[in-house]
Amino acid sequence: MADSDRNANKGARLEDIALAAGVSISTVSRALNDSPAVKRRTKQAIWKIAREHDYDFRQNMPKGPAGAEATIAVVVPAPQGRDSRVADPFFLELLAGIAEAARERNADLLVSHLSPGSAEDLEYAMATSRATGVIFIGQSSLHHAFNALAKRDRRFVVWGAGFADAEYCSVGSDNFLGGRRAAAHLARLGRKRILFLGDTEAPEAEQRYRGYREALDNAGLAFTGDMAVPAHFDVHSGEAATQSAIDRGIAFDAIFAASDLIAIGAMRALARAGRSVPGDVSVVGYDNIPASRLVTPRLTTIDQDANLAGRMLVSKLIDTQGGAATSERMETSLLIRESCGG
Repeated sequence: MADSDRNANKGARLEDIALAAGVSISTVSRALNDSPAVKRRTKQAIWKIAREHDYDFRQNMPKGPAGAEATIAVVVPAPQGRDSRVADPFFLELLAGIAEAARERNADLLVSHLSPGSAEDLEYAMATSRATGVIFIGQSSLHHAFNALAKRDRRFVVWGAGFADAEYCSVGSDNFLGGRRAAAHLARLGRKRILFLGDTEAPEAEQRYRGYREALDNAGLAFTGDMAVPAHFDVHSGEAATQSAIDRGIAFDAIFAASDLIAIGAMRALARAGRSVPGDVSVVGYDNIPASRLVTPRLTTIDQDANLAGRMLVSKLIDTQGGAATSERMETSLLIRESCGG
């Protein structure tokens, strides 16, 4: 049966799409089959027109692995803050949770090579997806682009920060409460100058920073601009940021790091500078990655359950296909270990 016949009930023909795109019917046919002979921008334009005409072309695109009831694609947007996101231990734990939940649902899992950095890239990722649905790990700076995408295609869910105006489904920890809880604990220990390490351009880190600031205000602790030091989500950045604070003579007796990797890097810099943890400086991280339990002293951290997060993401994606799934904020907990001193 011809493609035009299969889609006749939807009122769209290859000829209609070709006319709207200003290309030949053969070019449309090749584009809808994702042929490498058609330039990417041309394919994107044709896919957009096909979607607008409700032309079901995904059935002609390459299929996923055999035997699965569904296929889930994991896509990681171009990083902002978490520069080594795919290698990040928290990402790997989250991916493991997604994989286990997918297997229980008889779904295959694909990790995409795409790294969207713009609204156009998101459109491309969804238009070319062979999967039943897509899990995006983090919004980066694409919150508004995800809002726009959700108006046309709801086959996705996002792990990341929560926004009041979000029109898409997201799952993530309560970053604001987690940040406030970490800084409040340090304040209760009598620490007066609590340094924040993190990249506040990343949505999750920015929310943790706001929680930190509220905790300082509630404790009556002064804040100066030099107490917030930018650091990406990796050990070397945390180490460099802490060393920079020491070299600049910034006075601090505690550190709240936006991730465990940053915190571990901070402890390395403190050790090299001859400052003891927690004697001279208390340190709290965020994520509860396995390494947080292996470093010396063991790292106090804010725990977010990566396994539960993975299961939530899969459930939101599979159980609400075509509907508007409700976003979820996971509870966080403070795990007190040796690095904070109490």
